[in-house]
Amino acid sequence: MQKLIFLSILVVLVPACHTPEKTTVGLNDLKQMVHDGQFKKATVQIDSLLQTGSLTGKDSAEAVYLKDLTHRIELDFAKNEEQVRSELERYYSSLTDSQTDAWEQTGALEVRRIDGQKRFFRNAVPNLFRIDSTEAKVKLKVDGPVVDATREFCKSYDQKIVESKRSLTKHFEFTYTITVKPNAVPCGQVVRCWLPFPRLSEPRQDDVKLISTSQKDFQLAVNKDNLQRSLYMEQVARQDSPAVFSYKASFDTHTQRVLLNPAVAEPYDITNALYENYTAQRPPYIVFTDNIRKITSQIVGDETNPMLKAKKIFNWIDSNVPWASALEYSTFDNIPEYVLKYRHGDCGMQTLLFMTMARYAGVPAKWQSGWMIYPVELNLHDWCEVYFECIGWVPVDPSFGRLDVPDETVRNFYFGGYDGYRMIVNDGFSQPFTPAKKFPRSGPIDFQRGEVEWSGGNLYFDQWNYHMDIKEVK
Repeated sequence: MQKLIFLSILVVLVPACHTPEKTTVGLNDLKQMVHDGQFKKATVQIDSLLQTGSLTGKDSAEAVYLKDLTHRIELDFAKNEEQVRSELERYYSSLTDSQTDAWEQTGALEVRRIDGQKRFFRNAVPNLFRIDSTEAKVKLKVDGPVVDATREFCKSYDQKIVESKRSLTKHFEFTYTITVKPNAVPCGQVVRCWLPFPRLSEPRQDDVKLISTSQKDFQLAVNKDNLQRSLYMEQVARQDSPAVFSYKASFDTHTQRVLLNPAVAEPYDITNALYENYTAQRPPYIVFTDNIRKITSQIVGDETNPMLKAKKIFNWIDSNVPWASALEYSTFDNIPEYVLKYRHGDCGMQTLLFMTMARYAGVPAKWQSGWMIYPVELNLHDWCEVYFECIGWVPVDPSFGRLDVPDETVRNFYFGGYDGYRMIVNDGFSQPFTPAKKFPRSGPIDFQRGEVEWSGGNLYFDQWNYHMDIKEVK
């Protein structure tokens, strides 16, 4: 009788001690899957949760974005190991695993493991030679010297600016076009498009005129209310046909060279709204992490003069953070931290690092960007401005850095100088659009290429093309 009682108790106790397995998946779990490169698993889970209605509202939108993020990352990490090794073997006839492993560890060869496979950044090999000075010598032996046409042009033109006693003015006319690929949007649905448009940004850019548009109806963002200025248009998608948005405009640019004399630098009024705003953190893009605080303090040291603080940071980035082709900004959690860790970045990444360091050091800094429009190169470009109490806002281009010329004034031109071969679209980053965008942007920080969406969601960069034809009018 006692034995029967004992068994019945045991049967009851065992289930009571059993911990059921977790069956629900939350947003944090999905984020971890994406972080770990489990893209297929994350996608299946997201689709399932959305289909069953387990996620609603903000959680649902975040899950959809996570799925979109996996697509964005896969586009960046588009090459497999075989492709990358084939590119490298052009320069290393006896390439070893230990070599590639070492480059991967330092981040000089950018790689991610996605769904169990090594995937490399589409520009991983060119970046290796930009990032690693030792390996750059290997490339030099094979390919020979390469002339940077843009820097050579700037050396010559900046000398003219320095020698001139007045600002030099250029007049440009251009046509900007966005072409949405056929069937990217279902037939009959409205395609919404924001095209980048030049700002009135005195004293560097003015006389902005809209000449014509592809659509009869459009909305041009008011300059003073929109730090990222756009021209908005719509059209209905047609079966098997591209949706084309285009406009023609003109503007004037003016060179600027500010003589920065540290002896006349005045202390800031730290209670002023401008100072408070432009020395503040702005998560997730400008954050005073422990690493930022430590390295900035090492760079600035005991310096108290704001011009010399900014110049020290500018010079440090020029010496320690080489330009390299970048992953899409939307795939980063914290760009300045990434740049500090791996010691490379493109113009926008170098600029964000400079701004973060400058702000932490107590020097107001703000974003400026658009296009570089040199006779030898047409491309996207980012730079910034710093504020000095005795002068006002001053242009600074951390990416162009110091020019390799004997004349010190020309060498330091981009710390306080503006060459005028630029089209300014943005006087701030991550700003709202007019009209407002409903879905997450393709470029959450900058606005140079454009943005496109429809009622079904955002259209990422791979679903449309952008193009600018520009000419200087004498």
